[in-house]
Amino acid sequence: MAESESPKYWPPLGLPVGSVRALLTLFIVAVVTVSVARGEDLDLVWTETLLIAMAHYFTSRRFVSLPPDVLKRIQQEGILDKESHPLYLPRHSIRFLIIAAFVGLGVYLYQHEKLMNDSRAISLLSIVTAYICGAMLKGVSSWFGGRTGRQPSSLWGDIKAIVVLLAVGIAGVPELISMPDLMPPEAHRIALSLMLFYFGSR
Repeated sequence: MAESESPKYWPPLGLPVGSVRALLTLFIVAVVTVSVARGEDLDLVWTETLLIAMAHYFTSRRFVSLPPDVLKRIQQEGILDKESHPLYLPRHSIRFLIIAAFVGLGVYLYQHEKLMNDSRAISLLSIVTAYICGAMLKGVSSWFGGRTGRQPSSLWGDIKAIVVLLAVGIAGVPELISMPDLMPPEAHRIALSLMLFYFGSR
């Protein structure tokens, strides 16, 4: 009776869970990369939305890892639904496509000698790269820790925290006291990149 009163969750459009988010993210990545490649002005909201969407794919999440035989058994018993990956693609495909898009953008700009002459492109690629590098470092660290049984050193976490706090403080204090010209624009870019690297690596 309880089962008949509790229909199974129907994901949007009947696609695997996360497919709509994947399509939206890939569309945002396409808009941003194509606009930057063309040298067009890009509204700040697109960059902000891009970073929020990327956070969904590159931020580590806490979950309970079940042995494959246990997972298969509870799926067969109907306790846990078997889920396909977004858009029926292999695991991590969306992450790969996001990274490939920005690598492709960097290569395109470099080949057309636009990379070093476009501050907006440099800024976008640096913050995206910093965030992705942080997330990849977290993934490698977790994989290595799972293999060896060793937890990351707390000293490393403290060093990262101190560096990013100092960088953001140095770049941000002049803004708070209405003297933004005290620091060059590069300082803001470096501070933001370090902050995104930190968030990605957590």
